[in-house]
Amino acid sequence: IVEPVFGHMKNLGFRGFLLRGLEKVKGEFALMCAAHNISKVARAILGGIVDLRERRMMQLAA
Repeated sequence: IVEPVFGHMKNLGFRGFLLRGLEKVKGEFALMCAAHNISKVARAILGGIVDLRERRMMQLAA
């Protein structure tokens, strides 16, 4: 589903293109998509690290 991605970009402040011309707009949109994907990867990695720490703490407590 694509709609949540555009909603997330809009919440980050991306309301319209700052540049003009098809090539420039494509580049600007590609940067926004890359930023969105990098944030998803960072959240997944950090979430995994937190989960590993919690598992280790539970193993030590048991």
